[in-house]
Amino acid sequence: MAYDFPPYVSVGGLRPLNWYRLFAEFGIYPVVITRQWDNKYKNSLDYIAPSASTEIIIETTPQGTIIKTPYKANFANRLYLKYGNTKYVFLRKAVSAYYEFAQYIFKTGPKAELYFAANEYLKNNKVDCIIATVDPFVLLKYASDLGRKHNTPWIADYRDPWSQDLQFKNNLFAKTWYSTIEKKILRNVSLITTVSAFCEKHIATLAPPATPFNIIPNGYDEAVIDKAKDVKQNSETLSLAFVGTIYKWHPIRSFFNVIAEFIADMPNAKICLNFYGLSLEDELNEIIESEFPLLKNHVIIHKKVNNELFITELAKNNIMVLFNHYSIIGTKIYEFIGIKRLILLCYTNDPEANQLKKDHFLLNEGSDDFPQLQAELINETKSGIAVENAQHLKSTIATLYSNFKRDGFIKCEANNTSQFSRRLQTQKLAEIIKSV
Repeated sequence: MAYDFPPYVSVGGLRPLNWYRLFAEFGIYPVVITRQWDNKYKNSLDYIAPSASTEIIIETTPQGTIIKTPYKANFANRLYLKYGNTKYVFLRKAVSAYYEFAQYIFKTGPKAELYFAANEYLKNNKVDCIIATVDPFVLLKYASDLGRKHNTPWIADYRDPWSQDLQFKNNLFAKTWYSTIEKKILRNVSLITTVSAFCEKHIATLAPPATPFNIIPNGYDEAVIDKAKDVKQNSETLSLAFVGTIYKWHPIRSFFNVIAEFIADMPNAKICLNFYGLSLEDELNEIIESEFPLLKNHVIIHKKVNNELFITELAKNNIMVLFNHYSIIGTKIYEFIGIKRLILLCYTNDPEANQLKKDHFLLNEGSDDFPQLQAELINETKSGIAVENAQHLKSTIATLYSNFKRDGFIKCEANNTSQFSRRLQTQKLAEIIKSV
């Protein structure tokens, strides 16, 4: 069960996509239960837009079967699509809150279609194991119920922790609700997979004692990376790429300020910031317009495209920008390593970034067991620079620009990267599934 799945463009969909593509090599036939994605808007609205078809679509290939359920937008989503983000805000929040809580009690809401489709399939087809890869976390509830109903073992695959998310830290009711639900759901889980030891540490506090855990990191798709390996870097303009969502703990203003100062000092510098897959395009444009007008002609925001085209486009850039997610290693870093473009991680110890982390970071890290996972991976693979603070970024940009003007590209000497291929991770998961 995988809610995010192509053609929807998201990093979360890449994990189950590669399982689907590669499981057959290792003796497993996958049946994917997902929803229909039409990609009508090519932005965040695709997540709530109703599907063109109201019927279940089934695709069968030698690799496996994909069952795509129709998506029916709820009342809150229909209001948003019709009137935008500024009207009927309270009503939309109330409706969304109802479905958010009710879906764990009843089989209701847009996501429930995945449960009904999986249940119908299991009535007529015996499967050896159910896997729910999340989020949305309600899929864990569906897998648990289906496992119990059809006497089938199930695996919970976490990309991130759930009820420990700090968005609930000031809401005792929500935190208590979700942690209670999560504990109950995991009572009959056969095994838990997750992406890092940090996630395992947190999830284990809610799982039954002695629940088996396995770490299946994210990685890069070798087939896609191979198609991009001959793509040449931009040699005319120093191009920096950022991919995905900008979160409240990201020091975006500090980063922009450093680049703006660099341009002010070197007005003729050819430098470009490319943003891909943003969910907050309007907010970013507003920040640039009001606070960093010098950057207006240096920023390009790109629409979402499928991962294969995206990686090829990404490889044209000279530098990949990552903002620190501390205990969370994320997905993008593996693709950056795969295409061997220099990574700039901002920051490891910057006063402004540290304050943003304190105010907004979404996980309670607890002890310092896993404080800088991205920086550790960058250093291990020699794939980039873990930038300490804004001052360090300023000197680094100046050096990199000088190197770029001299060589026409930015060198990346990443090594020991093959361990992060999706094929190897899928082979490991296949062995785990066969053991359940």
